[in-house]
Amino acid sequence: MERLTTLYIDKERHKFSAAHYTIFSATERERLHGHNYSVSARIVAPVGDNGFSADYNVYKTRLAGLCEALDEYTLLAGESPHQRVEASGDYYRVTFAGRDLWFLCSDTLVLPIRNATVEELSWYLLQSLLRQSAGEELREVELCVASGPGQRGCASWRAG
Repeated sequence: MERLTTLYIDKERHKFSAAHYTIFSATERERLHGHNYSVSARIVAPVGDNGFSADYNVYKTRLAGLCEALDEYTLLAGESPHQRVEASGDYYRVTFAGRDLWFLCSDTLVLPIRNATVEELSWYLLQSLLRQSAGEELREVELCVASGPGQRGCASWRAG
């Protein structure tokens, strides 16, 4: 019988600050605003002969890197069916509900997500973490993104 363990990683350093807006429909969205997001993970892996399953330091470093990559940017949903994002010189031109919004490219990340929500951000970061962890003996991973105390979204993956 395989012996599994669950590791929980929820460190103070796993956070990022970012601006975003949530799109509700083809004509309604939030105003641009920001959050101090935090990221945590639950990892299920087999326990090895040496008595541990996964190196906490490896996953802490990976989570910190994922957070750093998003820190202090405006996050745009590049796959939203309700807006169009085009690069125009030093700016992204976003067309939403017949109006143009302009964002400086150097301050903005266009992510492969449908909406800038904790649900989509958790899925995006989970996929990034799984790519970095390819070939490792993982059974389950859950990655959560919180936009404030008591409000978070989580995405899960299970082997097989």
